[in-house]
Amino acid sequence: MKKLLTSLLVILTVFSISACSNSSEEEDNTIKVSATPSPHAEILEEAKAILEEEYGYELQIEVLTDYYVFNRALEDGEVDANYFQHLPFLNNDIEEYGYDITNAGAIHIEPFGFFSKTLADIDELKENDTIIISNSISDHGRILSILDDAGIIVLDPEVEAINATVSDIIDNPLNLTFTEIKPELLASAYENEEGALVAINGNYALQAGLNPVEDALLLEDVSSDNPYVNVIACKTEDKDSAKIKALVEVLKSDAIKEFINEKYQGSVIVVE
Repeated sequence: MKKLLTSLLVILTVFSISACSNSSEEEDNTIKVSATPSPHAEILEEAKAILEEEYGYELQIEVLTDYYVFNRALEDGEVDANYFQHLPFLNNDIEEYGYDITNAGAIHIEPFGFFSKTLADIDELKENDTIIISNSISDHGRILSILDDAGIIVLDPEVEAINATVSDIIDNPLNLTFTEIKPELLASAYENEEGALVAINGNYALQAGLNPVEDALLLEDVSSDNPYVNVIACKTEDKDSAKIKALVEVLKSDAIKEFINEKYQGSVIVVE
């Protein structure tokens, strides 16, 4: 009887070790990335087969819509990386919350645009109109710079454009009102005609069936030094890991660049 119990214990121990080994192996071959639905998750879906075929990794995509949960989930180890944000947003979150996360690679730029259900042309903007913008401070300089470039407002020239906020407007000839809401609600505000103009980031515009290049009344001028590149973010300690390097290499590959160019027709612009 004693020998039987000993044999059973050995078998259970071997099984347990084997199961743990298989689980660890599966985990090592999986890359979990959180992303917004469009274009980030769509781009990741296109990268799945390449990542598995060329690098042996299974890509798991977790689709989220609330900007403010992504970096917390990454910091907490719930995902290996995220793909949704531009550099100013990432840097602001790191500074505000002390996250030990970093930029692992720049992938694309999504031009910001102003959209309207009630105006056919930007010249129809009138006195006391309301402009709906993101409540993300990291977006304010970007949004307001578009209006500044168009001559609709004037920003304080002593303030760096990327850091500008509504309080840095020194001339507002039309006495425009700026209303801030969550980024994920901007497309709904546009559909509900809640403002004369709604500033919508490229990913949310695409989700709403809008093409920024064709539908925006005002569109951000995207140059090669645009600071608002969308990046892959990961924990700082994982930046040089095989997983993250493989993910970034695939997303910067010619195949993915071609996919982005063909699918989004200028609404998403790849970076080198």
